[in-house]
Amino acid sequence: MKFLHSMIRVKDLDASLNFYQNGLGLKITRRKDYPNGKFSLIYLATEEGEPEVELTHNWDNTESYSNGRNFGHLAFAVDNIYESCQKLVDMGVEILRPPKDGYMAFVKCPDNISIEFLQKGEALKPIAPWIDMPNVGEW
Repeated sequence: MKFLHSMIRVKDLDASLNFYQNGLGLKITRRKDYPNGKFSLIYLATEEGEPEVELTHNWDNTESYSNGRNFGHLAFAVDNIYESCQKLVDMGVEILRPPKDGYMAFVKCPDNISIEFLQKGEALKPIAPWIDMPNVGEW
């Protein structure tokens, strides 16, 4: 058995692609548009052959998507948690659980899905401004 992907329904495809590509650094591995069904499937991964995040965009959707508490989050190992968080802050993304411990942080994508960052290897030394930032919202 091999884990393939997780699917997220997105309202604003451009905002979601900006977050996943420019914010998280994922790459589009494939895309398929279905004009007859009026939807698109976009697959992204850290690199070709790795597990993917599938973004499903229904073109004419007016429904508001809600997240059940049964879905937790997507997790990514990062080379430098502080740099990864700062990149998102610079894009206007709020850090919900700052990396106070140099190891773990949470943000949300434009479609309100929690994204967890875990520092590769050992935790980094806790530093400002991260150690002074409060936790906000839920993740």
